[in-house]
Amino acid sequence: MPRGFAALIGVLAVGAALGVGHLVAGLISPASSPYLAVGDTVIRFSPEWLTEFAKSTFGTADKPVLLGGMAVVIALAAAAAGIASRRSPRPGVAVVVVLGVLGFLAVISAPVFAPLDLLAPAASLAAGVVTFRGLHGLALRTYGDRGAADRSPDPGAGGPSGPAVSRRGVLIGSSAAVGVGALAAGAGGFFLGRGVGDSRAQVTARLAALRGIERAPAIPAGAAYAAELGTTTFITPNPDFYRIDVALRIPTTSAADWSLRIHGMVDNEIVLSFEDLLRRPLFEKTITMTCVSNEVGGSLISTANFIGVSLRDLLLEAGVQPGADQVFTTSIDGWTAGTPADVIMRPDRDALLAFGMNGEALPPEHGFPVRMVVPGLYGFVSATKWIADMELTTFDRRRSYWLERGWAEKAPIKTQSRIDSPRGFATVPAGKVSIAGIAWSQPAGIGKVEVRMDGGPWQPAELATEVSGDTWRMWRTEFDLGPGSHTVQARATDAHGVTQTEMRAGPIPDGASGWPATIFTVI
Repeated sequence: MPRGFAALIGVLAVGAALGVGHLVAGLISPASSPYLAVGDTVIRFSPEWLTEFAKSTFGTADKPVLLGGMAVVIALAAAAAGIASRRSPRPGVAVVVVLGVLGFLAVISAPVFAPLDLLAPAASLAAGVVTFRGLHGLALRTYGDRGAADRSPDPGAGGPSGPAVSRRGVLIGSSAAVGVGALAAGAGGFFLGRGVGDSRAQVTARLAALRGIERAPAIPAGAAYAAELGTTTFITPNPDFYRIDVALRIPTTSAADWSLRIHGMVDNEIVLSFEDLLRRPLFEKTITMTCVSNEVGGSLISTANFIGVSLRDLLLEAGVQPGADQVFTTSIDGWTAGTPADVIMRPDRDALLAFGMNGEALPPEHGFPVRMVVPGLYGFVSATKWIADMELTTFDRRRSYWLERGWAEKAPIKTQSRIDSPRGFATVPAGKVSIAGIAWSQPAGIGKVEVRMDGGPWQPAELATEVSGDTWRMWRTEFDLGPGSHTVQARATDAHGVTQTEMRAGPIPDGASGWPATIFTVI
């Protein structure tokens, strides 16, 4: 058969395998999709330099880039398998089987695995083999008959209007049907796995109806400069809130099906349902969260109003035993984090199990139905999304996901600042030029921000009204500038008098440091 059609058969067979596997996973267990399981395996075993390169280069688009890259590699392998099978189906079937086995291994080695999860890779493998053999056999008969017809003096043996022409039509039609079916199956699996919209709507409605929630103080009018300078708003809208995690498929557990087990080094094991949370005292707190991967001057920082229950109160009820220095949490999809227990137990820290965010249920990508939020710690040691298990233990006994990959055991948020206006390489008119940005140092709060232009003397910036030590604080100042290129720098000092260090450091292992700088042009 022609090389192009042979390659197409390989791609269609593997596409059918992936589509069917995704569909079956959507019906049974979304995390068991072989395609996503392989992607999760790539993330788990990627070297740290590659992970950081992806986050710094692609930001929140790192997951689509990974899945797209996988699709290209798989398509090339499938096409090569098809070309190698122009006369015999064995090479192509072998490649399909190898890909299927890789899917099996990825599903079995996932952090969360159940025997039922094997159905999706099994269906995927069967669909790939059957599709490849079916299309390959039909193609060989079609092109084989055409070759015989070209050599035959009898037009009735298979000329242009003979059986080969109708077989070719069947082959083309079958190939098109397989392609459409593969896309439909994959789309079906995607939509079947979404399934928390109704549950979220119910939780949002209940939040609006609940009385007795201890609300966070209103944000003062002087807390932000966004309206005047075009900088960020104080509260980040949910769609704009940064997202960094390792989940290729967002867990789809409903609030009704959610539970949390608190166990380990405790006097009383506790199992909580979502209804149990709603019956407890609820409070709202305004919290700025930032990712440890945030580079100096980076955008991986946001602020929201979270509603939930006191995590400290829960642990007091459970009775934390002496020696338990780590709260080891596991998400629904198997990701783990280790939080210093003494930080959670501080009365003024207000760590919480949150299920509300900016007046509605947590968005799926931010942890619905329940997540953990601990002010003052980077998220990789404190902000478990889709939380399902909480074990009181020690750092010597259990090692969390990022700790295994070389990140810090304890990661308090560093004092940092950012310049938001003017943007890098912007062009502004000569005269009074406004400089503005944000600074944060949780939980101490910001006491001072200083700014300097072109390496000159530092001058204090005007600080916006402080909301709390657990949130960012906005600042602004002005410089009288003439035409040319200018470089502005900023540094923050926390409420205890400790100034942000000039020493440059990358995010690994416990967060970036250094003074932010922006270059812009005055005309």
